[in-house]
Amino acid sequence: MILTGSEILRRVESNEIIISPFLAENINPNSYNFRLGRTMKVYRDEIIDPAKENPVDIIKLDDDGYILQPRKLYLAETIEIMGSTRFVPTYAARSSVARMGMFINLSAPLGDIGFIGRWTIQLFCLHPVKVYFGMNIGQMMFWHTSGEIELYSGKYQNANGPIESRIHIDFKEKINKGLIGSTQLRSGEIVL
Repeated sequence: MILTGSEILRRVESNEIIISPFLAENINPNSYNFRLGRTMKVYRDEIIDPAKENPVDIIKLDDDGYILQPRKLYLAETIEIMGSTRFVPTYAARSSVARMGMFINLSAPLGDIGFIGRWTIQLFCLHPVKVYFGMNIGQMMFWHTSGEIELYSGKYQNANGPIESRIHIDFKEKINKGLIGSTQLRSGEIVL
């Protein structure tokens, strides 16, 4: 079940949900509006390779805003540090932002229980859209769990700014174990 806005506030006050800095006016009926931070990153190369670390360029938002270009991925940060060791966070664009033709996540709205940090959001727009530091860009929801809780302790924990994909770390581990790029098949694998 999703937490209501008043329950989010209560859980922030009891430190079961972390939102810092917290603005009471950003509470919605069942979510919390979070804001766009100052730093964004864009991949430098045209081809992004999951087997290696990919170089990025850094963009700093000034007070005049920045115009996002269509069909270009921008990794941005939230101002707020958010997360919980008790509730599962998910996020989405505010409907007002979506109505401008902008996405703030492409396919990864689910956070891990136990992740606490600044969130990396993936900005993508259908036509040029101007964004500003501090604008309410998305909304975080929190959900009750069922079952034993295992807290996140992965490669993005304590994020402080937008973080580009670290899939190359997993990729190298799988190559070393022969799970990727191997000509040897494990028992029961089906080749199509």
